[in-house]
Amino acid sequence: MRDRDRAAAPDYTNAALVMGLVNLLWSFMLIWASLGLPAVVVTAVFLNYLITRLEHRRAREG
Repeated sequence: MRDRDRAAAPDYTNAALVMGLVNLLWSFMLIWASLGLPAVVVTAVFLNYLITRLEHRRAREG
């Protein structure tokens, strides 16, 4: 196969980040509507904890 004929893949980073934000917002709205604001706060704190753990793990490996 000739790799020279292939164009560079488009960068969809911004689109993925925007869609991630949209999904996070509607998920929070769903949790808020069904369980209330304290459940949203607990979920946000838990997600923050998981992201921080992932960041520390990646820093140790790299």
